[in-house]
Amino acid sequence: MKIPQLQKKPEIKSCHNTKWEDNYSWIHQKNILEVLKDGSKLLPEVRKYLEEENAYAEHNLKDTKEKQKELFNEIKGRIKLDDESLPFKDYSYEYWTKTTTKGNYSIKLRRKINSNKIEEIWNGDKEKEKLKTKYFGVGDLEVSWDDKYLGYSLDLKGSEYFTIYIRDIVSGDLVSEKIEETSGGITFSLDNKFIYYSKLDKHHRPRKIFRHEIGTSVEQDVLIFEEKSEAFTVGIGLSSDEKYYFIVSSDHNTSEQYYFSVKEKDPKPKLIKKRQKGIIYSVSSWDGYFYNHTNEDAEDFKIEKCKDLSNQNWETYIDAKDEVLIGGLVFLNNWIIRSETSNALGKIFAKNIKTNIEEEIKFADEKVIVPGISLIQRDKNTDELYLGYSSPKTQSRTYLYNLKTKEKKLVKEQIIPSGHNPEDYIVERLECRTHDGRLVPITITRHKKTKIDGSAHLLLYGYGSYGSSMSPGFSSTRLSLINRDIIWVTAHIRGGMERGMKWWKEGKLLNKKNTFEDYIAVGKFLIEKNYTSEKKIIGMGGSAGGLLMGAVVNRAPELFLGIIMAVPFVDSLTTNLDHSLPLTVGEFDEFGNAKENKEHFDYIFSYAPYNNIKKMDYPHILITTSLSDNRVLFDEPTKFTAKLREYKTDNNLLLLKTEMNAGHGGKSGRDGAIEEIAIDYAFILKITKKI
Repeated sequence: MKIPQLQKKPEIKSCHNTKWEDNYSWIHQKNILEVLKDGSKLLPEVRKYLEEENAYAEHNLKDTKEKQKELFNEIKGRIKLDDESLPFKDYSYEYWTKTTTKGNYSIKLRRKINSNKIEEIWNGDKEKEKLKTKYFGVGDLEVSWDDKYLGYSLDLKGSEYFTIYIRDIVSGDLVSEKIEETSGGITFSLDNKFIYYSKLDKHHRPRKIFRHEIGTSVEQDVLIFEEKSEAFTVGIGLSSDEKYYFIVSSDHNTSEQYYFSVKEKDPKPKLIKKRQKGIIYSVSSWDGYFYNHTNEDAEDFKIEKCKDLSNQNWETYIDAKDEVLIGGLVFLNNWIIRSETSNALGKIFAKNIKTNIEEEIKFADEKVIVPGISLIQRDKNTDELYLGYSSPKTQSRTYLYNLKTKEKKLVKEQIIPSGHNPEDYIVERLECRTHDGRLVPITITRHKKTKIDGSAHLLLYGYGSYGSSMSPGFSSTRLSLINRDIIWVTAHIRGGMERGMKWWKEGKLLNKKNTFEDYIAVGKFLIEKNYTSEKKIIGMGGSAGGLLMGAVVNRAPELFLGIIMAVPFVDSLTTNLDHSLPLTVGEFDEFGNAKENKEHFDYIFSYAPYNNIKKMDYPHILITTSLSDNRVLFDEPTKFTAKLREYKTDNNLLLLKTEMNAGHGGKSGRDGAIEEIAIDYAFILKITKKI
């Protein structure tokens, strides 16, 4: 089959007295945000090229079709399709969700306390069918405090423009007009008369908070708060003690918070602390105190408290620890629960308010786990909560845990219908010394029968941006590779917060290359330790992890047999220079501002994947994107693919697969997600010659 070729239209770009050629810049339309909403506005020649690439990918993966079906059935076979969540008790009802064998979306159920009658108040599959839409993304599902209304938000394109609906639960009728172009979040007022929501601006940034009176026209909605900075986005939520609404305005690096009483009829949000660059804080209230989770004078966060926000006299509640990330608080009447993360491992602590004694909650004997807690009911007068954990080899388990007696009762375990024995797998936590001497945590999961003699293929997963830590939890899908002697490794590289804020700072802005060097160092370390060999590593990353993949494959292609890039941020210089795009201005503290700062420009230019493609051999590469993705525009991976085809000197596979009815998260629905994983894994099995 003929290899697709995107037409070249040479364009010379310039910035800070630097010029460069971009032959494929023409595919970026000026009305790109309109294209995300309505795919029919896409340039016909671009659509034709994407369809040709899809056909080419289909042709080259034709010999994997049966394997894709096998993988799909295998992955789906590990999911208990007809499952139910644990209930959460409101004051009058308990609520839970369930899934069914045939359905792709969840069903929300409720039962009145002390009653056996179960009501179905939401069915995702039925809603999708009613709307006759290919893509169906659910943003929020919220019930009003009087249990009368269901608020829900939907994205029918994948572009993350959410429409809010409010429905009378008993009658099923909509009680308000549709509220369009929102961020999707819904907050009901305690008197059940209003909802609060954030509106998207013309650049797809939520910068306004509105109050909508249920049953009235949207035109009458009242603006409660407006953020003036284009770099900041806003959200609203209720305090733990249900006394205040808190509005948070933030970018990735700085925050500012406002509050108003739930009793205010005409809300006038009051500022808590003026924003300071690099300072993140989050205030909540409980039992007569305000608690502030902040990194001010505490790099890895601390928690402080005070009695009065009008006269702030903060005292330390939880002190900072070096390279230990202090998490936020969860409140019960007699307990305050908090989390810590260090070395990519989490811990949970509970403090008895009456005795002031704090103890770590012990989960399991395994060293590498992901712990978590959740409340069992809205009423905080309880000593019980849900305590859960998983590990790379152990499926999730949830216990009903009594904080007072320390008794725990298993109430839910993730069932693997096709069978799973954790003892068949080995989990290791190692550390790798990177180029500047820092130690990078590595989580390795392998089958006990896989030989450590350099013969095994290995999937190396990485992300390394925005302070997002990669949790070493359980994934039943990964077993399809691990059971075929492919070792799964997560590299906890800088750019995340696995080792606190410093770990993030050392992987962003003018330190961004540390992220790439850490990842390459991990790959070389795994070869040295005989877990694998050169040309046996498959790199995988998505979104900002796709930036990582693009950068490392330009730097060290010899390490890899293959690379999988999902919705990859690969034309990072072009995007950074365009301040009209949804995410750009909010990410200046993450990647820099190339337009205004020459040092930032030069640095980004030196690693941006699209700008650093070279004439050399590249490994096999599979790139996936979505037409309605507003986080990483489809034209980034499209341009990257076209230029790579022009430059690469090998005959290895280069495939671009575009979902024409999806967004950043790919296809919607359970089956859609599994289909995409099956394609990725089939590609891996093809290039490793395991088909």
